Amino acid sequence: MTPQEMIEKALDLSTADDTVVIVDEGTTANLRFAGNTLTTNGVSRSSRITVISVAGRGVGVVSRAAVRPEQLEDVVAAADHAAEDAQPSEDARPLLDGGRSGDWDAPADATSIEVFGSFAPGLGEAFAAAEAGGRRLYGFAEHLVTTTFVGASTGTRLRHTQPTGRLELNAKSPDMRRSAWTGVATRDFADVDVAALDALLARRLEWAKNRIDLPAGRYETLLPPSAAADLMIYLYWTAGARDAMDGRTVFSKPGGGTRVGEPLSASPVRLYSDPAAPGIECSPFVVARSSGRTESVFDNGLPLASTDWIADGRLAALLQTRYSAELTALPVTPTIDNLIMRGPGDGRSLEEMVASTERGLLLTCLWYIREVDPQSLLLTGLTRDGVYLVENGEVVGEVNNFRFNESPVDLLRRVTEVGACEQTLPREWNDYFTRAIMPALRVPDFNMSTVSQAS
Repeated sequence: MTPQEMIEKALDLSTADDTVVIVDEGTTANLRFAGNTLTTNGVSRSSRITVISVAGRGVGVVSRAAVRPEQLEDVVAAADHAAEDAQPSEDARPLLDGGRSGDWDAPADATSIEVFGSFAPGLGEAFAAAEAGGRRLYGFAEHLVTTTFVGASTGTRLRHTQPTGRLELNAKSPDMRRSAWTGVATRDFADVDVAALDALLARRLEWAKNRIDLPAGRYETLLPPSAAADLMIYLYWTAGARDAMDGRTVFSKPGGGTRVGEPLSASPVRLYSDPAAPGIECSPFVVARSSGRTESVFDNGLPLASTDWIADGRLAALLQTRYSAELTALPVTPTIDNLIMRGPGDGRSLEEMVASTERGLLLTCLWYIREVDPQSLLLTGLTRDGVYLVENGEVVGEVNNFRFNESPVDLLRRVTEVGACEQTLPREWNDYFTRAIMPALRVPDFNMSTVSQAS
């Protein structure tokens, strides 16, 4: 049974007042390697159906993986019964008719091991170069293609195919004491230059031959795009309008309301999402498999458009459902699955920013990020796989790792330079969020609160 046939059958089986059915068909191809040797490769498939039944203002949601046609009736009945027993949902709104995708009837797209056809030879050459240079390469390459079908009793028949690729590459010295990391996000691996990535890692391992111990403190710090992405993604995830209205977050206005319209940065930075952004395209409509503080199953099929979260340094919007937009009297601005940050002008490259640094730290990435205080969005976490000391425009060695304490909102207030933008892979959040375009950032007083023994 095709995903489309499964949706039509589920809609026919449902006895609820209204129904939304979401089917996700996915394939994943992967390569894993260690010590300059490919260790495993393979392809897997997945399928999941989510039935959302609406009875009055009650909602029942049942989601199951690998559902066979003969099991579908039980899944729909369970959702219908859950809706009948449910308390009224505060976010209940009329379901939308999102229209019909032109390719609705086409089969689900898929990936295969052939996606690595142009990438794998380059990886083999990188293994050889690393072996000759006394390095060991570890990591994985993964490519997913997920086709999501959304059908509703209102007539909605929408689909979106999402390719997601990521490469994590870690180089280590033979004694395992020096380590360097890099990663890239890609749609198809055709644009991944493994040789350039390996050369970058080799240079960082050379820097690490000179070890310098530094105490905790505040340092001028250069955050590369990957580290900037991890901080800005967390800011984005916590920018819910309802939580701000309830006084729970850094985006809450003292005395009530939200801080929408207030300046967050003296620099005219822009933080925004755009479903059509080249290279990081994502679903152009809402797909909500459950309701929560920032999403609503009643909004399934709602069209998405380019949305500014921060514009010219001012908070422009918060994550909104139709329900929360009524509470806040602000526009409906749903969550979008990518994030872009830009500064004024084109910005300098990270290398140019290093060359103009008198004394400061150059980070590689952040790790184990956790929230400390939602009222200020204070985060803590660790540096990882290379913190380097820059003096007079040159990297002079590797320093110890640190635990940091920083708020990305306060960081925006203090940032003194926003570099050139590039597509990047966040280190901490790439299991959940890979579509990001970010600049390097210069922070004059990044808070390295304690020395860490993490490697």
